[in-house]
Amino acid sequence: MTRPRCFALLCAAVCALVSNYAYAQDFKKQVIYQIVTDRFYDGNTANDTCTRGAGLYDSTKTNWNLYWGGDLAGIQANLTYLHGMGITAIWISPPVENIDVNIPDGSGNPTAPYHGYSADDYMKIDNFFGDCSETWTAFDNLITAAHNLGIKIIVDFPANDTNQQDAGEYGSLYNNGTFMAACNNDPNGYFHHNPEIANFEDRYQLQYYTLEDLCDLNQENSTIDGYLKTSLQTFQQNGTDAFRMDAVKHTTWGWEYSEANSIYNNAPSFVFGEWYESTSDTLFADSVKFANKSGMALYDYPLGLALRDVLGNGNSFSEVDSALSTEDSSFTWPNDLVDWVDNQDQPRLLSMDNDNNRLNEALAFELTARGIPTIYYGDEQYLHNDTGGGGTPYNRPWMNSFSTTTTAYKLISKLAALRTGTNDALAYGTQAQRWMNSDVYIYERQFYGDVVLVAINKNTSTSYAITGLYTALPAGSYSDYLGGLLNGLGITVTAGSGGNNPVTNFTLPAYGVAVWVASTTPTAPEVGSIGPTVGQSGMKVTIAGKNLGSSTGSVLFGTTSATISSWSATSVTFTVPNVSNGVYLVQLKNSSGTLANTIQFTVLTAKMIPVTFTVNNANPTNTGDYIYLTGNTVELGDWGTTFSTAVGPMLDPNYPSWFLNVSAPACQNIQFKFIDIQASGSVVWENGSNHTYTVPCSGTGSVTVSWQY
Repeated sequence: MTRPRCFALLCAAVCALVSNYAYAQDFKKQVIYQIVTDRFYDGNTANDTCTRGAGLYDSTKTNWNLYWGGDLAGIQANLTYLHGMGITAIWISPPVENIDVNIPDGSGNPTAPYHGYSADDYMKIDNFFGDCSETWTAFDNLITAAHNLGIKIIVDFPANDTNQQDAGEYGSLYNNGTFMAACNNDPNGYFHHNPEIANFEDRYQLQYYTLEDLCDLNQENSTIDGYLKTSLQTFQQNGTDAFRMDAVKHTTWGWEYSEANSIYNNAPSFVFGEWYESTSDTLFADSVKFANKSGMALYDYPLGLALRDVLGNGNSFSEVDSALSTEDSSFTWPNDLVDWVDNQDQPRLLSMDNDNNRLNEALAFELTARGIPTIYYGDEQYLHNDTGGGGTPYNRPWMNSFSTTTTAYKLISKLAALRTGTNDALAYGTQAQRWMNSDVYIYERQFYGDVVLVAINKNTSTSYAITGLYTALPAGSYSDYLGGLLNGLGITVTAGSGGNNPVTNFTLPAYGVAVWVASTTPTAPEVGSIGPTVGQSGMKVTIAGKNLGSSTGSVLFGTTSATISSWSATSVTFTVPNVSNGVYLVQLKNSSGTLANTIQFTVLTAKMIPVTFTVNNANPTNTGDYIYLTGNTVELGDWGTTFSTAVGPMLDPNYPSWFLNVSAPACQNIQFKFIDIQASGSVVWENGSNHTYTVPCSGTGSVTVSWQY
């Protein structure tokens, strides 16, 4: 296959990646800006009227379902504006080629995939976003210009599906222009052919049924597995820093482990996925297990939905506090979750409550709360259209202003500087609620001696007397870091004990948001991040933190030292050493021999290969029982016998046969068994000897056995 690339730009991008491991692998200090590319800025009018897709561009911007002209060149033209706001990473719409056919809506009006989620060729850049020849030039130019400003590019990648089955191309998939298959012409099994998802609590339907009429890709097919991973690698070769994986809840979960592993093997990167849910959803525990074990972080829907309920629907701040508490006690790396308040799939907050103060409060929260903040394009300009309640497509209006004087723009700039600066509480710190009622939320972020205390009053008219507030801020007087931008004020802290210093009583005004900051000079190295969190021997990994030292020290996996690639006071890049697979508490030691805190990392046996395991004639005896897989490597659960440790639950659309796609270690002779974890928690093992299987060294695999009675 010919891989599209511009050689000179590629070299520059690769060199940038090699020298900036920490920036690619530690996203906790980043501030993301999400752009619906077509709706941002028309930087290249020539691609509005290409032969391909003729008639799908609306220069009047009155048909909300046609292209309006925004493109990659338009993003590049406004990088200075974004850089001035403190943005360090830009999440762009899926840039791959989309179908070029008119899809009439229910009223006969023309529509087009301006959003980018109707892919047909993952090896090309769509002409509406790039150029009429569908080259990679515009993409490469954006990468180079962004990297020159220290801004990273996140590519939205739809690995679950191609385009609509009834949209004229019938889900067609191409490889750099060569037809591969369609939903109605699929001799090699590149797609699943199942009905629409009817039960969103059914694990099998979620992963294998059709989502919104989009032709569902079969990642267990070795050709599709290789095709998608080659596309991801091509984006990395052209300088992409990170990926937002679309619809991970609906893509084969086991395959996605290997997808993330493939990305991390190719180049330093950060990966997060969209999993729509709240903490009360039936499958919330599945999402936690997925994030903790796959190496892929999640877009934080539970916290985002709670925040919108509180600030858009008038709910109590206890809802936000509860979501944070549940997530922080569940996810191993909560600071890797990607926060948001607005996105392309939800009505904007200002369509829920048309009060700019509400959006200011939301932005202040997500820029200071645990997790990586995402600003939806135009929020800094209070952009919204309330037609039909502001839902899709009206939550994707044209970017109509690039003012740098709005309160929101100034707020984002100030708080972005705090996150990316020398105080690491926002990037790496814990979060603790310090004072709360229905309208007021006061919380604290702390990373060793770095402390940030935040107070938000969402009441429109009532100020609150704040009494009995304690903080880890040292004794002293503190001005509002925001300089009164959102009605904040100074406070006085007196000496206490145990990190609980009393704050002198004060009154927090209506619509008041204040941020108070303190930082101390550490005496030992302090580690706050590791990325990726999962990988095999030979993979490049970055530890980040504070006071790591200017001279090279060591990174220890037990007693085994890793090979160091680069060392600075804030980040260390190393190669995972050749140690046994398992979970390690990795420890950094500076050149003086002073130890840092440990941080968890899972060492895999080898690179991950998707393998479909099937066990026939397995008959659990009780409702609520499920079959799981467990085996002799960390990838297979290390013989674990609980929901969290074993692999599964397996799927049984053809009961009593159960199957599951699992990422297993390449080239390894593995041992495994199947177990019945009963609703009571009791475990029933199958009898007989361990099953054995040699995992392929590439592609995908499958193994089928019968339950041993």
